[in-house]
Amino acid sequence: MFLWLKKYMPRSLYGRAALILILPVLTVQLVVSVTFIQRHFEDVTRQLSQGLALDLNYLSEQLSEVEASALTDEGKALSRKFGLQFSVPEETDASALPERRRFYDFSGVVVQDVLGQMVPNLLSVDLPDDKFVAVYISLPAGTARIAFDRNKVSASNPHQLLVWTVVAGAFMTLIAYSFLRNQLRPIKRMAVAADAFGKGRHVPYKPSGAIEVRAAGNAFLEMRARIERQIEQRTLMLSGVSHDLRTPLTRLKLGLSMIEDESREELEGDVTEMQHLLDEFLSFAKGETEGPAEVLHPEELVKDIVAGFVRSGHSVEFANLEGEGTARLRPVAVRRAIENLIGNAVRYGTEARVSCRIGERSVRFRIEDNGPGIPAEMRGEAVKPFARLDPARNQNKGSGVGLGLAIVTDIARAHGGSLRLDQSPEMGGLMADLVLPR
Repeated sequence: MFLWLKKYMPRSLYGRAALILILPVLTVQLVVSVTFIQRHFEDVTRQLSQGLALDLNYLSEQLSEVEASALTDEGKALSRKFGLQFSVPEETDASALPERRRFYDFSGVVVQDVLGQMVPNLLSVDLPDDKFVAVYISLPAGTARIAFDRNKVSASNPHQLLVWTVVAGAFMTLIAYSFLRNQLRPIKRMAVAADAFGKGRHVPYKPSGAIEVRAAGNAFLEMRARIERQIEQRTLMLSGVSHDLRTPLTRLKLGLSMIEDESREELEGDVTEMQHLLDEFLSFAKGETEGPAEVLHPEELVKDIVAGFVRSGHSVEFANLEGEGTARLRPVAVRRAIENLIGNAVRYGTEARVSCRIGERSVRFRIEDNGPGIPAEMRGEAVKPFARLDPARNQNKGSGVGLGLAIVTDIARAHGGSLRLDQSPEMGGLMADLVLPR
């Protein structure tokens, strides 16, 4: 039922932690403020207004038998005892007497309501500001104006409590957020180290923070060490296998070169194919992500690769370039990935078309061919190692090893990108999109 709320929530860990921290503080402040205004401040204002209403009723009784000529003197004398200012206004029309109140003066509503209920001869209550209040009452001798300080009917400086509440809440929120950020920083560092390790980079990381975060960090370091040991052991094993197999293959080549027989060329072809299979297997097992990333122009890399295939006699065309700029990529690995895709295109088709699009966050290399393509239900299987989709590809061009797309997929993942396979809308064959982040 709260799925609609997800799109409005922050996505980062800092943002969500800040929301969890700030939301309760704001809620408590709002509850306290509303309770104070409606309960405490309103009750105090009502009690003070009731006391003033009793004073006004007493003055009205004392001045009810005073003549108009003596009203001003008698009224000032009596009002002075209560700290009030008595005067007789020039305007006596009740409809013309001022009765002002600002729209945000909530306590003024209480003052007007209480005085209107308890003072029977009240004509008007004027609340021009936070300093003074003027009350107009009707007497037998005429209309009287009684002015007094606002603090007689309202609590003095009620806004100070609200201001201090907001200031203290904001200050403590900043302090709490700084502590919370220190607790979240180790998690972010571990996420950066894990993401870099997944892309083939080694970022120094030292566990810190709370006990649980340290435990997760130590587990990550142990896992990374185990994976690195396995990779190192596999590399050593493959190096030994490569050395052991290359030696007898070399002897076979030398031996076949000394044989004068019609079947020698076929045997030499078998040995060459075995050498090719061995090289492909070792390249896939070792991975082609070695070497640091470099800032390069993707279109220059693609044009150089296309030019190499054209010199080899293949029908490869660089179609178009969208966007401009540089990207941080591993040139050796990206070159091998693009060469594998173009090699597959010219192997199973007669023409290949290459394009490049440089976006704000990623670079897309697109290779299209006019071959038979790969059915949609078999594209997931095509990127797996040693997968051979014989019905989908032209087998007159050779058997292949079944590692080309698997190597491209590994290179894409090592860069944090992906390989997408689809049907080319223009050429009809396979359309491979190698998408890498910039």
